Amino acid sequence: MRGMILLITPSARIKECAQALESSTNHPVHTATSLQEAGSRLREQEYAAVVIDQFLLEAEPDESEQILQHIETAVPVYLNFAISGIPRVVRETRTALARRQREEQVARQSAERTVWNELKEDVTAMLLACDLALAVPDVPVPAAEKLRSVHDLAFHIRERLARLE
Repeated sequence: MRGMILLITPSARIKECAQALESSTNHPVHTATSLQEAGSRLREQEYAAVVIDQFLLEAEPDESEQILQHIETAVPVYLNFAISGIPRVVRETRTALARRQREEQVARQSAERTVWNELKEDVTAMLLACDLALAVPDVPVPAAEKLRSVHDLAFHIRERLARLE
């Protein structure tokens, strides 16, 4: 499940924090009390966000580097749990998830526009070629049916791509 959150902290309030995160973000929360445990979870599962206690990053720099390599597409949220209350953890995580969602939406829209721009001329050329071929006198019926089929498919593709604009 892509929408999960991994909470990494040795804090005694980890369960309370996980419950608050889960109820406020509507994302399931997995917990890890060490970077080694977090590494195992990251290898097993993909997460939307990884909330990391800065204490662990500073205490275990080598292990931290490995964790950061396994985060993949998850948005990292770095917090000092010694001075951050649960409301701040929740707020920072929600903000990071919202920012990531906006970034993904912008990237998706950009990719859709790029595909449309690359295919627009080709689809138009296919439609024109089909129209010209169908206008040729004495086109055999089976060939005309195939041309109409290709024309209809190209037209359908153009309509779907036009909705992306």
